[in-house]
Amino acid sequence: MDAETILRLRIDRLKGILKSCTLCPRKCGVDRTRGESGFCNLADDVAVSRALPHYGEEPPISGTRGAGTIFLSSCNLKCVYCQNYQISHDASGKRTDAEGLSTIMLALEKEDCHNIEPVTPTPQIPQVMEALFIARQRGLRLPLVYNSGGYENPEVLEILKGMVDIYLPDFKYGTDNDALVLSGVKDYTAHAILSIKEMVRQVGDEILMEDGAAKRGLLIRHLVIPGFISNSLEVLGLIKKHISVSVPLSIMSQYTPMPSVKNHPRLGRRVTRNEYEIVINCALDMGFETIFTQDVDDKALVPDFRKEVPFEWS
Repeated sequence: MDAETILRLRIDRLKGILKSCTLCPRKCGVDRTRGESGFCNLADDVAVSRALPHYGEEPPISGTRGAGTIFLSSCNLKCVYCQNYQISHDASGKRTDAEGLSTIMLALEKEDCHNIEPVTPTPQIPQVMEALFIARQRGLRLPLVYNSGGYENPEVLEILKGMVDIYLPDFKYGTDNDALVLSGVKDYTAHAILSIKEMVRQVGDEILMEDGAAKRGLLIRHLVIPGFISNSLEVLGLIKKHISVSVPLSIMSQYTPMPSVKNHPRLGRRVTRNEYEIVINCALDMGFETIFTQDVDDKALVPDFRKEVPFEWS
């Protein structure tokens, strides 16, 4: 069986999951091909909020020419503090199909982006992978970055072997209690561990660079949340224990209070320099080899998707 046939069979397998959806750990079991809605409130088409070159990702992802970022609508998490809440908490967006999404991918390549980066692809994996297959047949040569919240079904990720070049998962929570309070799921931690282990199995635990940007590999993101520093330390411990200290980490300080949490006793403020430095120093003490950091300041790195250019700092 040739490589093209194998890919077609994998995509058909992914599309088949939509008939009783178990793409993510919520396993809603709805038939999205018949218009039934699960937690993500998505059908079997593609919902795109915005597609553009993005210069604000980590250096290996944005490089010098920007990531070819495709912001997909909705998410399988609904984090109360989500910085992208305008699109992640909403299933609206421009509707298209795999053919249309492949055209978007090719347009980003023409803009000289380093990669194709669908954001929160988890609920739309079959459509994204079908679009990638079509785009590859039409000449796409850029690597695919799988940018997700880390709440994945590892059995579905296994199907993606050979399709994804770079995994960019969050590891949000080190305790299920924090995951339940902040994102409404009680089994985040175990799924994040198993999923990232599967990602490492596919692409390794480092970033391989070419032409000033990542070509293959894995980078784990963690957002430091004010008042939840113990959560961050738990995350670091789990990564060290179950994955590797060789894996690159992006430890982010950019948390900005969203309107829904502005009066929350802990979530209603920015991260302090002291809180952030505690987490960074812990990562260094644990022996993590590659850490991407951010300045701790009052600069808001939150996109506004109501604007033509959502990222004013780009």
